[in-house]
Amino acid sequence: MKKLFSIFFIALFAFASAQNNDSKETANRFFYELTFKPKRDSAKLEKVLTALDIVKDRSVYRDYTVIGQDSIMKVQIEAMQKSGVFKDLSKTIRMPKFSEKIVKHYPDMKVEYIDRIASGFTPMSISYTENIKFDWKISNEKEKIGPYNAQKATADFGGRKWTAWFTTDLPFQDGPYKFSGLPGLIVKVEDDGKNYSWTLQGNKKVQNWEELSYAEKISGMSSKVTDMPREKFEKTFNDFKKDPFASARPMMTQEIMSRTIPGMDGTIGDMMKRQEKMYKDFFNANDNPIELTAPSADKKKK
Repeated sequence: MKKLFSIFFIALFAFASAQNNDSKETANRFFYELTFKPKRDSAKLEKVLTALDIVKDRSVYRDYTVIGQDSIMKVQIEAMQKSGVFKDLSKTIRMPKFSEKIVKHYPDMKVEYIDRIASGFTPMSISYTENIKFDWKISNEKEKIGPYNAQKATADFGGRKWTAWFTTDLPFQDGPYKFSGLPGLIVKVEDDGKNYSWTLQGNKKVQNWEELSYAEKISGMSSKVTDMPREKFEKTFNDFKKDPFASARPMMTQEIMSRTIPGMDGTIGDMMKRQEKMYKDFFNANDNPIELTAPSADKKKK
């Protein structure tokens, strides 16, 4: 039964990835509202709250949706454990818009891009690392962005032209997603087509910060992250998107697929179909990536 629950937790929480960090720290958490265009051929915009957590030796950027529901998730899971009755949490818990997590390691700012797949019944984190050198052109133009005095800078990255506004009012030199390399914290950054635009909305101190969310812990997250070259990462992740349960399906016998769990609508097979649809809906919702080209592709073009 534990393995059966695991696969559904994989489906529910595969959209959040993390490295295990046993020591508790104090983090500076910066909330960025991300306005983005998920479809290239549509003018429709969506918004999501993202978080940049800065601790002593690194920063962690991710969609805030899963973290923000930790307390609700804890109550729901503990109730399931007490009653022994399964509840499909995908009906009550909001799913994030983005599954990746970006860790910037200080002081060299090496970027680790992490996402999550399933290996059989086990959640598996895969990553690629890169050293990004943004060629920022800092202008003399200044502007007030929210409460912060900010200065303009521009750079090309990932096949798009970006404009960033950074502030020295805060003692950090970082930014959302992979952006960094300016003499201050980026408070706003957007591409010239306004496909993606991050704006700082607020910040707070997080005492006893842990990198793993409750959802990630309960889903059996391993601390191990398998690093690989970017091309291999993209192939592995694209294969997973095409068939999320490819590695688990051979283990699911007809007897298991026809079994029911108390509190679940239909059979385990029915639920797998629903979870597979949830995966594919998630992956198909965005065909307009932040990066149109990888760094290697950019070099080939020059």
